[in-house]
Amino acid sequence: MELRDFIVTPIWLFIIYGFAYWVRPKFTDVNTKRYFIPALTVRIIGALAVGIIYQFYYNGGDTFNFHTHGSRHIWEAFINNPLDGLSLIFGYSTYNNELYSYSSKILFYSDPSSFFVIRMAGLFDILTFSSYSATAIMFAVISFIGLWAFFMTFYNEDKMRHKLLAFSVLFIPSVIFWGSGLLKDSITLGAVGLFVYSINELFNKRKGLFIHFMVLIITFLAIFIIKKYILICLVPSMFMWILLRNTSEIRSFVVKILVVPILFVAVTVLGYFAVDTIVEEDRRYSLDKIAETAQITAYDIGFYTGKNAGSGYTLGELDGSLESMFRLFPEAVNVTLFRPYLWEVSNPLMLISALESLILLFITGLIIMKVRPLNFIKYALKPIPFFCLIFSIVFAFAVGASTFNFGTLVRYKIPMLPFYLTALVFIYSNWKSDRNESLVASTE
Repeated sequence: MELRDFIVTPIWLFIIYGFAYWVRPKFTDVNTKRYFIPALTVRIIGALAVGIIYQFYYNGGDTFNFHTHGSRHIWEAFINNPLDGLSLIFGYSTYNNELYSYSSKILFYSDPSSFFVIRMAGLFDILTFSSYSATAIMFAVISFIGLWAFFMTFYNEDKMRHKLLAFSVLFIPSVIFWGSGLLKDSITLGAVGLFVYSINELFNKRKGLFIHFMVLIITFLAIFIIKKYILICLVPSMFMWILLRNTSEIRSFVVKILVVPILFVAVTVLGYFAVDTIVEEDRRYSLDKIAETAQITAYDIGFYTGKNAGSGYTLGELDGSLESMFRLFPEAVNVTLFRPYLWEVSNPLMLISALESLILLFITGLIIMKVRPLNFIKYALKPIPFFCLIFSIVFAFAVGASTFNFGTLVRYKIPMLPFYLTALVFIYSNWKSDRNESLVASTE
């Protein structure tokens, strides 16, 4: 923390909260108004907490590499020559004589995904005089906007369950912490939320076509540059959501029997080609290479770069084949959703993750027992929970089988948690609504 943080940060907090109170009536109703400011506040607290933890617990790390060894140099370039600073933010990340004195000092300058975060931090640094805490709060605002859009997408489908949905999307502890600071995850989390909102508005509600199309393109590009594996999981499940949402409106059983199989095949093919297009520039994620990529990533994080964290795990041997990867499917999904267990804890932060995983396991089991397994499956096949569960399970498998370190996994899995809990909310909500209707009918 520097003197500039204590001067600039309060000013930006005043501006952000003033703007938030001003726009709140436009984006809330009588039910959601109570969540807007608290949801923003916990994200700001999370952003500041990330900086404190990384400074005093980890003694450095990604967030400081992005700022101190990244965007700070862009800000210095801007102060000396605004055109140089803007060139670093918006130009190509190639070394040249004019900018070499700055670009040579920037970590991750040659890594497009990490440098994208540095570019954004550099843009915010111009507004915050390179105050770390103020810039981190800007990242928290991005995360908040995306998650609020995600929350409103599904709130509008079931307004009666706003409390459950709010806590399932806006107030998940690990998502608040890891998805709010000056990190990749804040951008991808915000982008995923806005992406889902725009998809729903475009293809399900068919409203605001131009603005939502532009948001869709921008968020797609952001996710693509930073973490394209999120898109690999999200795009196919999104196509299934659109299919189920629109075919559920078909009343004729005969028409459904004739049309749905054809549409299912078409959507499957479209999803395959969409994913193939996404991975075209990075064949590490193509079908013939993804198992090898998972093996390399898992062993690197679990036994080399993450070894000193003391929180490694193994699910079995990965030999780079699809067979060995898919053999780990149940264990990979389980480790992402419900581990670490309490007896696997080796440090304080891991204890928090273990408690959250235990609560998630308890909630899952409670809903399955309450609803009954067959009903759980029945309601899980409805459009929204099916979409959320498919993404959650595929994503859980992908990160669980390719991480092998609990400390890294708790960060990687946060895009999945709002989807998974949203699915549980809708399964429980649909079951309860049908049960109440049956009880009313039986008393008439």
